[in-house]
Amino acid sequence: MTEKICESVLSKHAPDVPDNAVVVRPNDTHGLVTGQYRAFAEKEGLTEVLRQEALLKTGALQSAIFNSANFSSIATDAKGVIQIFNVGAERMLGYAAADVMNKITPADISDSQEVIARAEALSAELGTPIAPGFEALVFKASRGIEDIYELTYIRKDGSRFPAVVSVTALRDADNTIIGYLLIGTDNTARKQIEADQKQLDQRLRNQQFYTRSLIESNIDAIMTTDPSGIISDVNKQMEALTACTRDELIGAPFKNFFTDPQRAEAGIKRVLNDKKLTDYELTAHARDGKETVVSFNAATFYDRDRRLQGVFAAARDIPERKRLDQVLQEKNIELESARALAEKAILAKSEFLSSMSHELRSPLNAILGFAQLMESDSSPPTSSQKESIGQILQAGWHLLKLINEILDLAKVESRQILLSQEPVSLDKVMLECQAMIEPQAQQYDVKLDFPQSGIPYFVRADRTRLKQVLINLLSNAIKYNVKQGTVEVSCSETTPGRIRTRVKDSGAGLLPEQLAQLFQPFNRLGQEAGEREGTGIGLVVAKRLVELMGGVIGVESTVGVGSVFWFELDAAQEPVLAGKNSAAVALVPSPIRRRAGVHTLLYVEDNPANMKLVEQIIARQADIHLLTAVNGSQGIELARDMRPDVILMDINLPDISGIEALKILHEDPATAHIPVIAISANAMPRDVEMGLKAGFFRYITKPIDVHEFIEALNVALEFADEKFDK
Repeated sequence: MTEKICESVLSKHAPDVPDNAVVVRPNDTHGLVTGQYRAFAEKEGLTEVLRQEALLKTGALQSAIFNSANFSSIATDAKGVIQIFNVGAERMLGYAAADVMNKITPADISDSQEVIARAEALSAELGTPIAPGFEALVFKASRGIEDIYELTYIRKDGSRFPAVVSVTALRDADNTIIGYLLIGTDNTARKQIEADQKQLDQRLRNQQFYTRSLIESNIDAIMTTDPSGIISDVNKQMEALTACTRDELIGAPFKNFFTDPQRAEAGIKRVLNDKKLTDYELTAHARDGKETVVSFNAATFYDRDRRLQGVFAAARDIPERKRLDQVLQEKNIELESARALAEKAILAKSEFLSSMSHELRSPLNAILGFAQLMESDSSPPTSSQKESIGQILQAGWHLLKLINEILDLAKVESRQILLSQEPVSLDKVMLECQAMIEPQAQQYDVKLDFPQSGIPYFVRADRTRLKQVLINLLSNAIKYNVKQGTVEVSCSETTPGRIRTRVKDSGAGLLPEQLAQLFQPFNRLGQEAGEREGTGIGLVVAKRLVELMGGVIGVESTVGVGSVFWFELDAAQEPVLAGKNSAAVALVPSPIRRRAGVHTLLYVEDNPANMKLVEQIIARQADIHLLTAVNGSQGIELARDMRPDVILMDINLPDISGIEALKILHEDPATAHIPVIAISANAMPRDVEMGLKAGFFRYITKPIDVHEFIEALNVALEFADEKFDK
């Protein structure tokens, strides 16, 4: 438009001027009319043309500034009602100009609490009451005071942002205020930068505090030096060592604080050459004259760009170090003493349990033994007697189980139990457990469902202990099930290398508080008064055994639905066995064959009840004649005189122990060939192991299982017959 005006004006006053004489160039320092044509215009008196040109240029610049999208420009009338709302304001605040013009004041789009606070602050500052509204935003500008402040603007959508606002009063030719211009910029980025910087500053302060705390908490005198050996930092211990303040030490040569400065300086050089230095002795010389022999350990340190910064050194008072070494040695002695006491306590506990087991098993042997004899007597007991005998046997075997489980728990807790871990077939173990547990399931009218997956799972475990764990879980699942309930057993690989075995029952389920108490010794979860017998120990032992085998055990339960007890063990490869057929044949027991005639059996026992029990058992064996002795010496004499085929020997005899008696018999050529079976209430594994090592043919623990006793006796008699034939 400007170009056309210029052309028309010049054409009117200078018709001979060529069309291309008028050139519009924004960077032309002379305006829009250039060169000779400007001179022509001035000559012809066209000053009005030039004035219009300047006004147009100024207006274009003002328009560009006012409509900048980077600034919100809001102009109001004298009362504060918005009259102009530029593009930048629309972009920042989300309002269209038509939404606000002639309708609201800038105070309506500002945080009201900030406006109130500003009014209160200005009132206090200027000593005059200022209303908390638009007046608070423009009061200083209205008094001719430059005013730039921070304020929170509220967008149309309700979101907020910090803004820096510059306010100017607009005046007419008579200097009367006709309105106000508020120019704002979005201050969010700067605020975020300030917040980030503040956070970084705080982190730096925290890191500095942490570093200083580490240095000060050290028991050694610590210092850092630059590469030339000038101290750059120290801790309190270094101040104490030298009797100097931190300010006095920093900036001073390291060597100045030692009786041998050359040796101290040489130490710094060695660190710089070798990168580290250990146990370097120096004598520190304090300001007060005190000398302290110290051992230095030092190393070089670097910045992030691996540029050498200096030496980090720690000095320890050698006498103090010796004192600490002495303390450490004393502590080690205390620990060794505590360990010895613990081992002694474990041994005492083991001895106590062994003794308790013996004392309980001896009378229990008579109770169970005679009850078994009464149950199988040739004269059948009456129904009432049979019921009473059944109660005696049930209570007796339960008491024996309790004794065994207490001993088992004690062994597991003291980690005295020995495990022989090897690849074990879960399928075979389950078949054996199924055969063992089936009678109990029938008794409780519970159906057993064992896995039929066909996948041969092998786990790394102790076979005996694995059976013990599984039998315990199966027994509980049956015992605490409902009538005509089910027990399902399953196996699967839960994670690579781990096999999980689950025992699921259809019982009443467990409450969360019962689950929390599940693996506590002697805690039967309120079943103590119930009709089902138990000790509250089996699960605890099972848990410890699984953990000793490197596994985990757990339970999931839903009240009214049932429980799932599970344990996981490491998977193992199926072992490759040679000669499977011959091994299978070897496992088949050969029948017992005795030579014809009467066999002599000598029983050495001081307990009359136990003696009577064995007498009644042997009375049913027509081909066995029983001799008895009540102490070891008498037993040895009878053995020498009568030469029995087999000897039964108690361990705890009134004169000499059964082991001593066995040694005497083995040393005598006349009796050395006689197999001796130990019958003892000493049932701890180490007792059995000790007895077998001593040379007993078999070791039977009390209470006697009659079938086990007869089987052991038959094997011993067969062995004696073979010796006789030779």
